[in-house]
Amino acid sequence: MDRVSAFEEPLKKLLGGPTAKVMAEHLDLHTVGDLLHHYPRRYEERGRLTALTDLPLDEHVTVVAQVADARVLTFNGGRGKRLEVTLTDGHGRLQLVFFGHGVHKPHKDLLPGRRAMFAGKVSVFNRKMQLAHPTYQLLDAASTDDAEATEAVDAFAGKLLPIYPACKQLDSWRIAKAVDAVLPSARDAVDPLPEALREGRGFTSLPEALLKIHRPATKADVAAARDRLKWDEAFVLQVALARRRYADTQLPAVARRPAPDGLLDAFDAKLPFTLTDGQQKVSKEIFDGLATEHPMHRLLQGEVGSGKTMVALRAMLAVVDAGGQAAMLAPTEVLAQQHHRSITEMMGELAEGGMLGGSDLGTKVVLLTGSMGTAARRQALLDLVTGEAGIVIGTHALIEDKVKFHDLGLVVVDEQHRFGVEQRDALRSKGKQPPHLLVMTATPIPRTVAMTVFGDLETSVLDQLPAGRSPIASHVVPAKDKPHFLSRAWERVREEVENGHQAYVVCPRIGDDEDDPGKKKGKKAAEEEAATADKRPPLAVLEIAEQLAKGPLHGLRVEVLHGRMQPDDKDDVMRRFASGDVDVLVATTVIEVGVNVPNATAMVIMDADRFGVSQLHQLRGRVGRGSAPGLCLLVTEAHEASPARARLSAVAATLDGFELSRIDLEQRREGDVLGQAQSGVRSSLRVLSVIDDEEVIAAARQEAVAVVAADPELTHLPELRTALDALLDKEREEYLDKG
Repeated sequence: MDRVSAFEEPLKKLLGGPTAKVMAEHLDLHTVGDLLHHYPRRYEERGRLTALTDLPLDEHVTVVAQVADARVLTFNGGRGKRLEVTLTDGHGRLQLVFFGHGVHKPHKDLLPGRRAMFAGKVSVFNRKMQLAHPTYQLLDAASTDDAEATEAVDAFAGKLLPIYPACKQLDSWRIAKAVDAVLPSARDAVDPLPEALREGRGFTSLPEALLKIHRPATKADVAAARDRLKWDEAFVLQVALARRRYADTQLPAVARRPAPDGLLDAFDAKLPFTLTDGQQKVSKEIFDGLATEHPMHRLLQGEVGSGKTMVALRAMLAVVDAGGQAAMLAPTEVLAQQHHRSITEMMGELAEGGMLGGSDLGTKVVLLTGSMGTAARRQALLDLVTGEAGIVIGTHALIEDKVKFHDLGLVVVDEQHRFGVEQRDALRSKGKQPPHLLVMTATPIPRTVAMTVFGDLETSVLDQLPAGRSPIASHVVPAKDKPHFLSRAWERVREEVENGHQAYVVCPRIGDDEDDPGKKKGKKAAEEEAATADKRPPLAVLEIAEQLAKGPLHGLRVEVLHGRMQPDDKDDVMRRFASGDVDVLVATTVIEVGVNVPNATAMVIMDADRFGVSQLHQLRGRVGRGSAPGLCLLVTEAHEASPARARLSAVAATLDGFELSRIDLEQRREGDVLGQAQSGVRSSLRVLSVIDDEEVIAAARQEAVAVVAADPELTHLPELRTALDALLDKEREEYLDKG
């Protein structure tokens, strides 16, 4: 078997169907190479018991501990049985619980004094940490399976014990056994680092690094392996990015310079305010990029409400001035309509080119969405192909084959993480030559991530809020511990409305039958659920709206907005909310980006712990957009000591998006940095930390630039090409290309 195919061998061949199926479905591991790159998360040291005092809530953990006590309790008048086992490690205690028929074997195995490895998800019941129905493996020879126990003890006593990222269906020690089966293939690993670079930096070889990370003899082995594997990840990624940047400089584009005394100047002259210094600086960077003869690829990061739309609009007007057209791609119809409305309002008669009362300098601004009527759609398409419309704002409907442009010069992508690679590419391919690209995001990105994920885009940052923006006060509302806080939250909403303002209430779920996970629960599941604290379904828009209208917000005009409504109904609700005919809008995250209602001052986010940090920051940015201060209340039932509560407290404590993005990053798994949702493929980062490894990333970037400058096609580095193909399949490379 050749070196490449050993790594591409399906796991099914070596491990058997059932194990391979679980690995594929739950851990996204399909080949020998995938499993060899599934590194241990940490290592248990010989003889040392895991500290039970700092277990993370709601996470799947593996602990090594001793049984202190085990007792069977009955409930339901003696019909139900429950086994409760108390573990100790000399510092802390942890409770295990088993139910029903599941109590017999653990009752026999888990006698006081026995030591074992346990794996399960940490939950809280009656204010105590517990694992419900954990799997376990005894670590003393008194096990029912002597051979297996002896093997486990040998492994435990002799070496550092690797603890793998696991799942409910497959424990760490079973993954370790599977790794043993494929480990011989590590010797066939193709080393991607050029020899001179590897020797110059004193790295161990790749086969040796793989052997050492999975089966280290010492801590020094782990450190050497991690250093080497980090470099591989950083370097291969940076080579991919350097090749994209090099390829971009080879593409032709039309330079777009705004005409003096044209549309842009006319627009600037009628602005009722002065642009901030930040807006002027970023606009200059963009105009310089538009004036080059290869495509500008720029990422515009701006805090929520920093005026990105204004900067993007001026860039679009500059392109129209230069004889081209500009297209703005928005992720939802609500947002596309909102952008269309605000841009035509800002432009006034300049948006009525060719119409009665329009300006001679003006152009047409058209909207194109999937739900438009046939006549309006036909007219919009005609305006685009003739060049009558200089600016089009739309959803993915812009990408359809029948949409043709006269001369597409600039594509602006709003909230880029909502779009797939193919969608962005399809729009860019509509230009006679590649158009310039401006990608906007309100999610602040730390420098290391920008260097890693958006490494082929030039970056502009808008970090200054326009004058007149109000601060937003944020508070956590612990609904379970302090129900009166929630009552007070609804009183605050009433007070805002009585003062002439409006409010949002955000829920994680819509709440019709289709998406109700709370139905059809078996008896066993119900028993387990009762013991693992209540895991109710997320709160839903339709239910909360009804409760509020009948209860604490009775008499106020309460309406709902969610993604399953008809587009016309959505637009109607949004229009009435914007014009002040609705007091309280109960919505899903459909309002997360771009919705601009300056009179909305309060937001209550239900089940706030079900949202991510940057999503909460985005949502909060919908209030405080006018002159009155904003209020954001984060309602949660999360336990006070849980990571979820810590996350909410962090959001409440700062309005600095960059600080929050760093916290967000620290709390997510390292391998999730490139974000599955963003790329559609599994992240290739396993040991590289974009928080801690800034130096590694910067050094790898420097080396990658030098390598690509000397050999853009990597003709003399076939091993690096192979690694690039393996780690960055076509889809991921294209994703990196577009940021």
